[in-house]
Amino acid sequence: MNRLTTPAAAPSAPAEAVGLSADPSADPAQPSAAAAAPVPRPRADAVRNRERILVAAREVLVEQGSGAPFDEIARRAGVGNATLYRHFPDRAALVHHVVLFVMDRVTVRAEDSLADEPDAFAALCRFTHAAADERIGALCPMLAGDFDGEHPELIAAREALAAAVETLVAAGQEAGLVRTDIGVGDLMVALSQLSRPLPGISCMAVDGFVHRHLQLFLDGLRAPARSELPGEAATLEDLRQKTM
Repeated sequence: MNRLTTPAAAPSAPAEAVGLSADPSADPAQPSAAAAAPVPRPRADAVRNRERILVAAREVLVEQGSGAPFDEIARRAGVGNATLYRHFPDRAALVHHVVLFVMDRVTVRAEDSLADEPDAFAALCRFTHAAADERIGALCPMLAGDFDGEHPELIAAREALAAAVETLVAAGQEAGLVRTDIGVGDLMVALSQLSRPLPGISCMAVDGFVHRHLQLFLDGLRAPARSELPGEAATLEDLRQKTM
């Protein structure tokens, strides 16, 4: 699983807090029951339910926006409302974790594409289409309102995503396959705009057009460039400052 389902490690506690004697005469070979107790791990069914909820929530939020009813999310996930609320007690918590879920999966797509494809441009194409399938275009509407864009988990996910995509784009540029007058921000803006469903249109009905138009965009990134772009290349930090 990704970081969304792995609880953060607790800070180290002083010896007294875990039941270890501070007395130098104590036998260090006899740990206390508290120190020896194993850390409980989530049950396998709980982990599966959590991921099913996140996948379903991603789809419903794409189709209906951040105000989508929890009943529909639970129905698509195949769980009861009580199970959904046990994992995500309110809408803010659910949206927060859906955003992290999508960002984490897109980061993995970028890393896998570069590792698996011998051609840097093919890697960029594979990543772009895979990121569209992860519904990354739905993130922008979720980041509006009172969404906590400076939450430590989000900052870490954003930095990991930026590093992975920057490495992918740089590999293409260094190989002479991707034009050098574009930045990661240009790629992510186009990806978001071209993969976001239009209001009132079924997502499934436009999926074919999404990948068709993304490939047209990707062909425009090939080097050598056949046109001069207005403005300057955009970074992910540029986008963050303007949207969050």
